[in-house]
Amino acid sequence: MRGKTVLVTGSTGGIGKETARGLAALGARVILVGRDPVRARQAAEELGAGGARVEAVAADLTRQREVARLAAEVAGRCDRLDVLVNNVGVNPPRRTLTEDGVELNFAAHVLTPYTLTRLLLPVLGGRVVNITGGIPGGPIDLGNLQAERRFMGWTFSQYNHTKTMLMAMSLRFAEEMAGSGVTVNVAYPGHGHTPMNRSMTMGSFPYAYRPVVPLLRLAAPRVFGDLTKPARSSIHLASSPEVEGVSGAYFSMKSRRVDWPASALDRRNQDAVWALCESLAREAVA
Repeated sequence: MRGKTVLVTGSTGGIGKETARGLAALGARVILVGRDPVRARQAAEELGAGGARVEAVAADLTRQREVARLAAEVAGRCDRLDVLVNNVGVNPPRRTLTEDGVELNFAAHVLTPYTLTRLLLPVLGGRVVNITGGIPGGPIDLGNLQAERRFMGWTFSQYNHTKTMLMAMSLRFAEEMAGSGVTVNVAYPGHGHTPMNRSMTMGSFPYAYRPVVPLLRLAAPRVFGDLTKPARSSIHLASSPEVEGVSGAYFSMKSRRVDWPASALDRRNQDAVWALCESLAREAVA
């Protein structure tokens, strides 16, 4: 990775930070992105302490104007971006709208990766790695893309719903980029005891899972505390020569190529999610 530049969103903590750490250790120049400028600066100082090239940019990537500002700043800092890792994540306990009027989960997990990738295409010359998470792969409800009718159910959550939509959008993006030299793949990290997961309230869990949440909270530090494990798949997709030129692929937490869920492969779902992203991002990418 020496001589290559990598941008990792949502990288001031959790899996994103460990992804950035791993790529910096491989010699990449890494640009961290976090909402809090203090945490972003501290993370860059920590990861760059051994001489690695690590920089920080503060941006709230749930806001389209901030996505556009980030893209412009990155383009001003580097002539070529070799890897974009779309890792930013949120998990609110109730339906919340951003300043753009977009449901928060959809904004962070689907719209932002779409918009940021589109805006960076003039300097992007390599790999896009989109990070799914939670329990993705369920049905995509075309009448409920922004949780207009349902935010939480017995086994349904908008968080998992949008992580599945990210997969459908990524497949479509890979198709759009065919032959361009830009590859688009998805990594599943598995579960980690991340700052986001630690801050989740009971309301963030589907009803069926809530009885086991106290046990999960007790076990999580021991079982999911090592965040280098869930970062392996994203580091692999960002850096491994084995996936050079591979696009439109889904990789498991063990960094192995696996089958896409049927809902992500469904062309109707891909088209609907893509059309919504196009509509919502129209002003930002104009």
